[in-house]
Amino acid sequence: MKIWFDISNSPHISMFHDLIRELEKDGHIVVITSRPLANTIALLTQSGLAHTVIGEHYGKNIYKKIIGFPIRIFQLMRFLKHLRIDLAISQSSFHSPVTARLLGIPSIYMNDNEHALGNIPSFLFATKILVPEFLHLKMINGIKINKNKFIGYPGVKEGIYLWQSYLTSEIQLESEVKIQKKIYIRPEPRTAQYYKGDLNFLDDVIVSLKERLKIVLLIRDKEQLKHYRAKRFSGIHVPEDTLFFNNIAKDCLLFIGAGGTMTREMAVIGIPTISVYQDDLLEVDKYLIKLGLMKHFPKITLEKVLEYINQNNSKTPNRNLLLKGKESYTLIKALIKEADNKANHPL
Repeated sequence: MKIWFDISNSPHISMFHDLIRELEKDGHIVVITSRPLANTIALLTQSGLAHTVIGEHYGKNIYKKIIGFPIRIFQLMRFLKHLRIDLAISQSSFHSPVTARLLGIPSIYMNDNEHALGNIPSFLFATKILVPEFLHLKMINGIKINKNKFIGYPGVKEGIYLWQSYLTSEIQLESEVKIQKKIYIRPEPRTAQYYKGDLNFLDDVIVSLKERLKIVLLIRDKEQLKHYRAKRFSGIHVPEDTLFFNNIAKDCLLFIGAGGTMTREMAVIGIPTISVYQDDLLEVDKYLIKLGLMKHFPKITLEKVLEYINQNNSKTPNRNLLLKGKESYTLIKALIKEADNKANHPL
């Protein structure tokens, strides 16, 4: 079977990498398209996943996004139309289900962000829709779309791929090793359509922290890189190259994230994690906070950070969420097998 993955943002690389390699090992042909957003292209190159860049990211402006949406769909259709794709799979790629339907390709669409406006066309055009189990009823309530398309998968999306490394303890967090621990900070997703919070609101806390601890800023784009290279932030490490997730986890004393997948990844594997997300929290974040895996301090202060560090919050990976992730991974493989059977034995 020939399977198309549209990887439109950097977190989707970790999510699908092992699945893609396993599908290729099983004899399937995988086609990957991408777009230049955040670190997506660099991470795909580092991971060794062959891909074709299609289209561009149109920034935060809603009007540019509306205009750019059909443009990228047309570009994807032109690229894919002669490749005889059997199945499309994506996470939060609003282009994928629409493109697939227009080409007559069945699709599996996954999303854990109930605030994303792109879910509307994606839900309408997708063949199967996978959302976290605790979001299942909330996301389909009031939607005039075939409810049978929706499947609630166990746990959170981060568990779908993290279980392969952390459930079997192949990667150990360096809790006992005497290395210089760092605070990693991921600023706000300034270009995301769903983000309506303040910009650069972490600056004062970052400047205060740098006098006490080693800080690494994981910037999202060139504008943030330029901002944090200012003299005020001297002494803070702002890497231009993308850092591997496991390397971050090994020497992370505390992770502070203004939203996004990496914040949830750290929480799932037991890194002390603070979300400083400024807008309405996603249900998935509320779920992790309820489990005690993450704190939410939207009005972050130096005192709150130091107090949280002093509480000695170091934990181990959450085994229950990792087991749920393994279940969800198996579910996705089963849906792919079902599509394969239909492709090879059509009625």
